[in-house]
Amino acid sequence: MVTGEPKTNLSLGDAASQYLATLSEEKKDSSQPVIHAFVRWYGWDKQIGGIKGAEAGKFAERLSQSDSEAAKKLEILRGFFTYAKKENWTRESLAVSMRVKRPKSQNSGSVRRVVREPIPLTQAMYDSLQADLVKLQSRRIEVVGDIQRAAADKDFRENVPYHAAREQKGMIEGKIMEIEETLARAVITEEKQEKSQLVCVGDAIVLQVADSQQELRYILCNPKEVAPAKGKISVISPVGKAALGKKQGDTITVAVPAGKMQYVILRIER
Repeated sequence: MVTGEPKTNLSLGDAASQYLATLSEEKKDSSQPVIHAFVRWYGWDKQIGGIKGAEAGKFAERLSQSDSEAAKKLEILRGFFTYAKKENWTRESLAVSMRVKRPKSQNSGSVRRVVREPIPLTQAMYDSLQADLVKLQSRRIEVVGDIQRAAADKDFRENVPYHAAREQKGMIEGKIMEIEETLARAVITEEKQEKSQLVCVGDAIVLQVADSQQELRYILCNPKEVAPAKGKISVISPVGKAALGKKQGDTITVAVPAGKMQYVILRIER
């Protein structure tokens, strides 16, 4: 075997599950949401051996700019990537990329303020997201109960209900975080005004990849109505959040694992 090559082409999702299975129950509870956030960002099915240090660093930078607990969360990710390198799953030592990225400033006493773009929502959509949040928070409590009951069986290695419940809890936590972020940035708009020119919930948008002729068509919908096969994407997805409130002809920037992609809004269809 060639030195430096990963032993296996594990998917990132499988690698995360294997690592979490090695942790104590207390450490799993604090680590799983953070690790799953990175897995969702990069891609569950992508090979962990293909992650570049620069790509992992982009996640660390984004987290540093938007989360007051970034240092704590990046420490958790360092543990995951240190284990991955030890198991020879990765080509690079990705743990070194999990550092808090301090904003550069000529004045050491100045503080950089992170400005988050507002997300325009109709009152009906705002209320719908709040209802979804309440349901997810209630479901989270139920899943915690499922985990506790399954944990009564001390053999965690073969405890399928236990691992399934923990996986579900991680997914629920991710959805809760996304909705809470959207609600925190929401600006209630007048529906008539919004419909006149701005992208809003329910619209179909035709995007053109910048500097190419490739076109993509998406319908922005409520998170519970997502249907990728039909082109329906959530308003709290990266593309959805970037497009909401914009108008035809605007250029939007969407963060992707490899960096950033730019799209031009060619048409808004209603």
